Amino acid sequence: MTEKIKNIQVINGPNLNMLGKREPEIYGSLTLDKINRDLAKKAMGLGLGLDFFQSNHEGEIIDKIHGIFDKSVDGIIINPGALTHTSVALRDALLLMSCPVVEIHLSNIYKREDFRHRSMLADIVKGQITGFGHFGYEMALTAIADMINEP
Repeated sequence: MTEKIKNIQVINGPNLNMLGKREPEIYGSLTLDKINRDLAKKAMGLGLGLDFFQSNHEGEIIDKIHGIFDKSVDGIIINPGALTHTSVALRDALLLMSCPVVEIHLSNIYKREDFRHRSMLADIVKGQITGFGHFGYEMALTAIADMINEP
């Protein structure tokens, strides 16, 4: 019997499509496409399937979460961008999910402007990775792989 591949949804919020162009001194020089390609390679090595989604629109992100609610998703990696600090609607959508959710941020949000210190998601996600640049995505993937493969 073949074991079912476990699927991870990667969600990126507003302005992350501009990585590599937008404030590289804060967010690094890699594009989101490059980060996704590298993450897909890592996922293959872990025997995981990935689905990538990015939107600059809060409602589209919420619709995506609603759409995967009934599907077989084993984990979510989310970089909500600025929605981190403002979106009760995103928080409520993620509360629907029973799989592990890991919040990630390229920059250390706690070393930035005061308004960025508050995450609307931090207390409902399994964990938060902040400040490790693009490596945060790989860290989140490794963490979720460990969580979903525990006996």
